[in-house]
Amino acid sequence: MQNDLADLAQHLSAKNLEVWLEENTAKHAQLKHYKTLSLAEIGKTADLAIVMGGDGTMLSVARSLMEADVPLVGVNRGRFGFLTDLRAEDMLAEIDRMLTGEFIKEPRMLLATQVLRQGKVIHTSYALNDVVIKSGLRLIELEVEIDHKFVYKQRSDGLILSTPTGTTAYALSAGGPILHPNLEAISLVPICPHTLSNRPIAVNSTSEIVVSLVQFDEAQLSIDGQFQVTLAVGDQILVSRAEKTISLLHPSEYCYFDMLRNKLNWG
Repeated sequence: MQNDLADLAQHLSAKNLEVWLEENTAKHAQLKHYKTLSLAEIGKTADLAIVMGGDGTMLSVARSLMEADVPLVGVNRGRFGFLTDLRAEDMLAEIDRMLTGEFIKEPRMLLATQVLRQGKVIHTSYALNDVVIKSGLRLIELEVEIDHKFVYKQRSDGLILSTPTGTTAYALSAGGPILHPNLEAISLVPICPHTLSNRPIAVNSTSEIVVSLVQFDEAQLSIDGQFQVTLAVGDQILVSRAEKTISLLHPSEYCYFDMLRNKLNWG
């Protein structure tokens, strides 16, 4: 990855483009001849962010840059690469084409999450993939309301609330549906429900979802699988579509179904 990053920075600089490296990345890769900025400063400065790594790296960067509305291009150096779709061996040619305007721009929705404890907001965050409420050693009991209407009380290992982007992540492993990124929807996928009739459902992205925690020994809220909040009995988790979106840039020949077929080994 270090050599790929150096090649990319050199290639872009040779085109008289102003290249900035994220400061920790530059230090780790030992690239000392380029200007560096923090991720927040990059959001205020850059016209385009090229993210080299896996889907986890893309998730982290996307949330950090959401307020800046900087489009993202992903170079896959991870495993699956659902979000980072350029191959390292093709990246220079593909990025050259994209810089001339040959790309598909795709907005991806985010979930806004608040945790309420005794009526007070104790945590706010945003997710590109999913919001996961998960138990510790034993089952968790929770209640779900959608648009002020009671849906169900459930005993399970937890609940995944996913954007269409996140339906190819944890929600897929839990038996949830794959939603095309162009759909305006949120999926709710139970994790190992005690009652087998509890099935995944999808609702309109304008829905306001409230999950109330009734009983458990321990439970956590996870955002994109990257950080956690310890929950208490009686907490309420409010989930809705965020006003902001993330813009991903794909090569002009990109096809979502081709990507699924290749990543999931469909025939």
